[in-house]
Amino acid sequence: MNGLSNFLERYFMPVAGRLAGVKHLIALRDGIMLAMPLIIIGSVFLILTSLPIPGYTDFMAAIFGAEWATKLGYPINATFGIMGLVASFGIAYYLAEQYEVDALSAGIISLSAFLLATPFQIPYLPDGASKSIMVDGGIPVALMGSKGLFVAMIIAMLSTEIYRFFVNKEIVIKMPNGVPPAVSKSFVALIPGAVVILGVWLLRLLVEATSLGSLHDVVGIILAKPLAILGTSLIGSLIAVFLWGLLWSCGLHGGSIVGGVMSAIWLSAMDENRIAFQNHQPLPHVVTTQFFDLWVFIGGGGATLALVIIMLFRARSKQMKDLSRLTIAPAIFNINEPLIFGMPIVLNPVMIIPFILTPLLTVFATYIGMSLGWVAKPAGILVPWTMPPLISGYLATGGRISGAVMQLVDIVIAFVVYYPFFSILDKQTVKMESEAEQEIGTGNDVDQGI
Repeated sequence: MNGLSNFLERYFMPVAGRLAGVKHLIALRDGIMLAMPLIIIGSVFLILTSLPIPGYTDFMAAIFGAEWATKLGYPINATFGIMGLVASFGIAYYLAEQYEVDALSAGIISLSAFLLATPFQIPYLPDGASKSIMVDGGIPVALMGSKGLFVAMIIAMLSTEIYRFFVNKEIVIKMPNGVPPAVSKSFVALIPGAVVILGVWLLRLLVEATSLGSLHDVVGIILAKPLAILGTSLIGSLIAVFLWGLLWSCGLHGGSIVGGVMSAIWLSAMDENRIAFQNHQPLPHVVTTQFFDLWVFIGGGGATLALVIIMLFRARSKQMKDLSRLTIAPAIFNINEPLIFGMPIVLNPVMIIPFILTPLLTVFATYIGMSLGWVAKPAGILVPWTMPPLISGYLATGGRISGAVMQLVDIVIAFVVYYPFFSILDKQTVKMESEAEQEIGTGNDVDQGI
């Protein structure tokens, strides 16, 4: 086991450390997270449209009218529906911030370029027609949301790189001293902004001259669809979770690194489930953001809630007993940094194996249960990841008890895996504490003899 620890420390940690510092991954993570408060707010309204209470629909219709569900949907569309729009600004903003150039200007340029890449066409169904037609002059809400995430990500990073290049090379319009900073910054952004807008415009014209459709269609064919198939599959989920655990085992935030790459895929899948749930259609995806936050990683990365429960009731060493009392409350809310670094699990040859293995098993069990229809799939409701288990599983599946039951099964799986490894660690700790007490006792005897 020491060989495993040495191998990770010598070969894996340097690579993982460099990966954790990649500016683009950090910007992706932080930029997409900018939309999270809005999505959580929208999720509250989504829950209110479909509470699983007998007579709820009739009660709401009697008080607020037959269109009550449609009116509750207004905030949903205004929050979920601008996910890509927010990301286009947020990713550019945080990337420019790391490059130490004007972040606001970079964000505004990216936002404009994203809108330029989007065809302003919306479907319209005339009275008596059986097929809708596309009409000009309207912003397509679907492309402002999760469907536009990949285009938003690409444009945000490319436009910011262009902006940084021009600023660093000083190919900008400089205003004389004494000009207000806001005015000066706007003129600095003029040349790089014009280059970005011109480039996206020419690219759009080129694509529209072919049969490919729009830039959104091209990105969907080349990038979004293949990545979505991989990212929402069982194999893709297992790979992501393995890397997640391996990074955490080295002391790096696996959620930030892996999530920075995969969050766009999982958020898009979540939104597709949300749309299907609103329209009372079968949910298309098992793997979404909630799949990992609420079922796979119960108690935090590594699914460590079960480990804390084992410590609380079965620990014999004083160190583990004290640690369990400190970590049980955070673990209930899926926060486990005190455990990961307090036990520690990081570079601990005994605990690395169950820490990586447990989420792999919960992925497999949860995926199979949801795929076979035994467990309700996540309904696209972004329940905060800090919500305690059982409650979160019930809410995230749109009020299905099977969601809570599956969480309980995952806790049991984690309990079975962690128990033998923790027993080994606890025995080692008891032995160390006993030896330390004997050394202290021997030292006292010598002192008294002197």
